[in-house]
Amino acid sequence: MIFKRICEDLEDIPIIVKEILQFTSPNKKFAIYGDMGVGKTTLIKELSLHLGVSSIVNSPTFSILNEYITKNNKKIYHFDFYRLKSEKEAFDIGYEEYFFNNDYCFIEWPENIPNLIQENFVKILMRCDGKKRLIKIIL
Repeated sequence: MIFKRICEDLEDIPIIVKEILQFTSPNKKFAIYGDMGVGKTTLIKELSLHLGVSSIVNSPTFSILNEYITKNNKKIYHFDFYRLKSEKEAFDIGYEEYFFNNDYCFIEWPENIPNLIQENFVKILMRCDGKKRLIKIIL
């Protein structure tokens, strides 16, 4: 199944996020693909806020993993695998503990760990076309 949306303005993101979560429910693992600066982190921030995170959501580029707690005391994991040079590094941080539990995981730069992304993960492909962001979700 495929879901497509065009984001013409940042003000569209909360509406698009609500639609994404409805379309992908009950899935909780998201692999988010797109070039640098396309808005992956911005999308994850809004997804996390919609799921009840009240703390600051930012890119874990240097830490690789950020953990957020929702108002309902649920965990959300935000990965940024941009700096990984091999899948072995994902094993070293214990990715399995996060990928195989029932918490939400949002993964930036999944193309750096292609063999670790499961078929049942939601794939979000983002592309910039001028000022518009094209968002394609594949289940």
